[in-house]
Amino acid sequence: MSIRFNLMKENAAAYAALGNLDTLGRESSIPKDLQELIKIYASSLNHCAFCLDMHTKEALENGETIQRIVGVNAWREAPFYSDKERVVLELVEEVTFIHQHGVSDAVYAELERLYSEKEIGELYLLIATINAYNRLGVMSQMQPKADK
Repeated sequence: MSIRFNLMKENAAAYAALGNLDTLGRESSIPKDLQELIKIYASSLNHCAFCLDMHTKEALENGETIQRIVGVNAWREAPFYSDKERVVLELVEEVTFIHQHGVSDAVYAELERLYSEKEIGELYLLIATINAYNRLGVMSQMQPKADK
């Protein structure tokens, strides 16, 4: 499968604008390990192989465990995620599939209990940005390079 469209090449300004959002997310107060779990889980839900590959490798480079990376798709059953991580993973799922039920009051109430308004805004930005990247990656048929 070859890439259909290269946004970086064909509309560099649009890609740079998305990159600016990504930078804001990376520089937020949200811990880097949680940022990568957000990106891995959303990329998995969106079936974006390119982003899933990239963020899995970044998480490993930053010290995340293989167990937590592999287990993220079964986070409800896995014992190695904190309450703060669990509500964020639920939020990732609800935002990624927002067309189904929106963001539930229960998830938002738990977010308010565990995170400040500033942090909730940062989480929203992180989740929206990776979803945008995923959609561009899938539409463009971006593929990761095979490891050697």
